[in-house]
Amino acid sequence: MRICRHICTSFGATKYEITRILLASLGADRENRTPASSLARTHSTTKPYPLRGNYSTRCIYVSSAPTRIRTQNSTSEASRDIHFTIGAYMHSTALCYDLRMEYRIPKEIKTVSEGLRKAGFGSYLVGGCVRDLLVEKEPKDWDITTNASPEQIQAVFPDSFYENDYGTVGVKTGSTDKRIEIVEVTPYRTESYYSDKRRPDKVTFGASLLEDLARRDFTINAIAFDDAKGHVIDHHEGLKDIKDKIVRAVGNPRERFDEDALRMLRAIRFVAELNFGIDGDTANAISENSKHLGHVSCERIRDEFVQILESSQPMNALSLAQRLGILEFIAPELVRGVGAKQNKTHSYDVFEHLLRTLQHAADKNFNLDIRLAALFHDISKPEASRWSDEKNDPTFHGHEVIGSRVTKGILENLRFPRETIDKVVKLVRWHMFFSDPEQITLSAVRRMINNVGGENIWDLLNLRMCDRIGTGRPKEQPFRFRKYKAMVEQALRDPISVSMLKTNGNHIIEKFHEKPGPRVGYVLNALLEEVLDNVSLNNEEYLDKRIKELLEMSEDSLQKLGESGKQRRKVEENEEIRHIMEKHHVL
Repeated sequence: MRICRHICTSFGATKYEITRILLASLGADRENRTPASSLARTHSTTKPYPLRGNYSTRCIYVSSAPTRIRTQNSTSEASRDIHFTIGAYMHSTALCYDLRMEYRIPKEIKTVSEGLRKAGFGSYLVGGCVRDLLVEKEPKDWDITTNASPEQIQAVFPDSFYENDYGTVGVKTGSTDKRIEIVEVTPYRTESYYSDKRRPDKVTFGASLLEDLARRDFTINAIAFDDAKGHVIDHHEGLKDIKDKIVRAVGNPRERFDEDALRMLRAIRFVAELNFGIDGDTANAISENSKHLGHVSCERIRDEFVQILESSQPMNALSLAQRLGILEFIAPELVRGVGAKQNKTHSYDVFEHLLRTLQHAADKNFNLDIRLAALFHDISKPEASRWSDEKNDPTFHGHEVIGSRVTKGILENLRFPRETIDKVVKLVRWHMFFSDPEQITLSAVRRMINNVGGENIWDLLNLRMCDRIGTGRPKEQPFRFRKYKAMVEQALRDPISVSMLKTNGNHIIEKFHEKPGPRVGYVLNALLEEVLDNVSLNNEEYLDKRIKELLEMSEDSLQKLGESGKQRRKVEENEEIRHIMEKHHVL
């Protein structure tokens, strides 16, 4: 078994190169590795992680003695022996002193690790946080595994809680950062008997670190890191899979998915989040065992689905989910779009159009509501499709109405929050709004804003942009669409009018005993002109004082001031509209 360790002082590498060096050193093909299938390769959309420099010859190989390591450097004939102690797991570890990884570990996490070690226990970072550090992502949460029992962990950290059957103790760090406010510390454990295809019936503490790693889902998550010694423990060659950008199950994938069916959906999620491909044997096992997802709760499926949608590559992931037979456990209605032909304005079938629309929403970093609406906006085109002899093309009249109902059912089944359901349903229902500014009026735009809600109108317009790209059109915002956006902004803004004043006609009539008539309007327009020049004058004290002065003026003088103010208002209003048109490049 190859054991690799880079001694940075020997080779002059910087601390920022060390993770890359370790990955490069594990680049040789492993024996008995299941080759990736064409399915896996199809969905591996990126090259392996690039490695800076040529470190392929800077590897350290095991000699006959377990604590004697011989380094070879092909640039010279020289070799030398290095002695160091690596503990009981030397035969199955890959070691690296990764300074960059160490520097990125928050002090609160180090404090917990050090606390366990000072109490005489082992402590390793494990799982997703190690994976994220290796791929240079900020970990969302931090997990530590130890040979201490839950009771011993709580004895070391009195400010902690233990409320589960899996031995996980939540240690409070006192941090205001939600990601490290609670650190989960779990004893080494083994699991067995998964009668519900989700949770183990039996959990046994007191296992070894290697046994604990063996129970995990994917090799990229079965890596442990000793932050004190800088040792990476990688019994399942997860580092190689990270380098190759492959999601591969630990051990026998069929056994892993039989234990916990949700792992199949997690595999798709990692493909989306990391932009990885999937190992061929792992993909085949998902396809064969997809039916087991029927044992998983809707809430669990929703949580994985949301993370897929919020990733950078949801299109590839959901396409893979469809091919492996697990998309039907998320939203079976989507599967009906596969191969469903559209009219001549579209370049893709319904399913691919929905995925491309979603992908553009992800590329633009739009919110979850827009991404959900992008995925479901045309979901009912297959059932709404009717052939038109007149157009010699299919039509889909009313698909947005049917689709809004179908979308509502999908989101309710997945237990989405009511607020999310209501908004996404509105976006799907009104996504077919007519947006030709040459044929609609500002009143029509206001009616659309009223239909979808002023708080949702910009998300609706963003959905339309994604829809255009998903159709295969080269521009997301042509001139007519930009002009429609300008009309929306006009409709939403408060017009320049006397209503902006902190007074009104009723106030003038009641306080100054003025009779209703043109004079009240003249006063308001004269006040508006002054406030447009100096907004600080828009206060009740000044306005009342000025109203009294204006009412004492002659009828002709007051009328001239009022007409001047009215003209000034029109000029300012036109200038505001001109700025809006310039902003959207439609002048």
